[in-house]
Amino acid sequence: MTSLVPLVVLAPLLGAAITLTLAGRPRIQRLIAVAVLAGVAVLGGVLLVVVDLHGTLVMQVGGWAAPFGIALVVDRLSALLVAVSAIVLLAVLLFSVGQGLADGHDETPVSIYYPSYLILAAGVFTAFIAGDLFNLYVGFEIVLVASYVLITLGGSESRIRVGQTYIVVSLVSSMLFLTSIAMLYGATGTVNLAHLALRIAELPEGTQIVLHVMLLLGFGVKSAVFPLSFWLPDSYPTAPAPVTAVFAGLLTKIGVYAIIRTETLLFPGPELNAVLLVVASLTMLVGILGAIAQTDLKRMLSFTLVSHIGYLVFGVGLGSAVGTAATIYYIVHHIVVQTTLFLATGLVERIGGTTSLRRLGGLLQASPLVAVLFFIPALNLGGIPPFSGFLGKLGLFQAGAENGTPLAWVGIGVGALVSLLTLYALIRAWSLAFWRPRPEPIAAGSGEPGTDSGALSLTAVDAQTNVVEVVRPGGGARARRVRRHPRRPRPPRRRPESCGPPAPVRPRRPDPSRRPARPPLIAPCRPATTPAAPSPLIRRRRAGAAARPRPCSSARPRAWCSSPSP
Repeated sequence: MTSLVPLVVLAPLLGAAITLTLAGRPRIQRLIAVAVLAGVAVLGGVLLVVVDLHGTLVMQVGGWAAPFGIALVVDRLSALLVAVSAIVLLAVLLFSVGQGLADGHDETPVSIYYPSYLILAAGVFTAFIAGDLFNLYVGFEIVLVASYVLITLGGSESRIRVGQTYIVVSLVSSMLFLTSIAMLYGATGTVNLAHLALRIAELPEGTQIVLHVMLLLGFGVKSAVFPLSFWLPDSYPTAPAPVTAVFAGLLTKIGVYAIIRTETLLFPGPELNAVLLVVASLTMLVGILGAIAQTDLKRMLSFTLVSHIGYLVFGVGLGSAVGTAATIYYIVHHIVVQTTLFLATGLVERIGGTTSLRRLGGLLQASPLVAVLFFIPALNLGGIPPFSGFLGKLGLFQAGAENGTPLAWVGIGVGALVSLLTLYALIRAWSLAFWRPRPEPIAAGSGEPGTDSGALSLTAVDAQTNVVEVVRPGGGARARRVRRHPRRPRPPRRRPESCGPPAPVRPRRPDPSRRPARPPLIAPCRPATTPAAPSPLIRRRRAGAAARPRPCSSARPRAWCSSPSP
């Protein structure tokens, strides 16, 4: 059974290579991508059953034994996350196929989308089954390269700008992680997780704390915990709906998975548990307050994603088996629910033409199915029983009560408050987008925002800054600076060939004290049909030339001669 382990990574990589060579055949590309992810989903389920029955599977690549060789390890946590991730990736791929067929692939270019998507899947699976820190880093970098391509699909200015921010932040995180790996290898002589768990306890306490903090910083950026979550609300909403759904569902969970491995294998002590609990509470609060303040559906969901990462960090920070089990359950719940919400938001954007809550409305009559698809995951994320969100939060609160420390009780209170605020934010967004009537379309130029897909509409004019806000249909707003006092229009120039009647001039009274007016510099033009009379000088020259005799020769025409030749 160990021979099945590398297929989890090799199948997506092979599929990416094949689809890249078939850039001109979109149907075959789609079939290959769907078949590969469906096969990996089945393989993940098989591995989950095998691991549950026979224990952990370990494969030494190339026959090199640890700690010198590459170890691929599949335990219950790895198999569970591989299976769930493959199912989610397959579902999102099917959604993107349908969207691409409907939109003519405007949002998902076929030639690069499917290879990048499969490479992203390979990176996610590599991170989950890596048995050493260096290959975990390799999985992070594969995900980084593929996600940058996916987040900048379409080549718009906003996506390129957000992609640059995303890659800079990710490179900083990768640099911290790689530096930590180098320090760990220098101190212990290995990067294998199993060997590190044995040797890291021999290091001085100060060295352990430094390594622990550096690893948490690197993984904290990946998982978007406060205050390292500033990049996420701006990065995810700009991508296409399928890409945003995959990012929200899976990418942050890789960082949380790395934190779980770090806290349970390398640093199981309670030294930094208090720090994790404080960070978890702040992440929950800051994320949900940011979500309530948003008027865009995608940005609001991005902030709720940040707040629910706090629940996961809270479970890890408790440092108990019950807390870790509740965290794993909540990871699976959040992957499915958050992905579903972003996919439903993509349908909302497709029907309503925008994700702005100020311009949406009446979608319940337009599409009741989309309203239900958004409403049920919203209740689930808010923690309403009997959904999985309620069970996951109940398990986390139970683990916190067993911990019994003041910070744990504070985290329980914050988690309960954030759950209510999450429910409020999502139900409010659902009410604005689906329940209320859609704003009436305003005629162009009336000064109010319209919902028609035709011309632009002016929404506000600031008299102090002279800025006119222009709203485009289905998009955001842009500001254009205009002059407060426009220039006076110049009088039209008079063309020389136009010889119409002169404009009437109002006569003025003669003023004896003034000098007589000079004659005009330019005389009135004559009609083009009447040739102008030659000047006296030209007439004299012409007369003299005609009077002079011109001898005939062979070189001159006969008509030019003044007398016939003999």
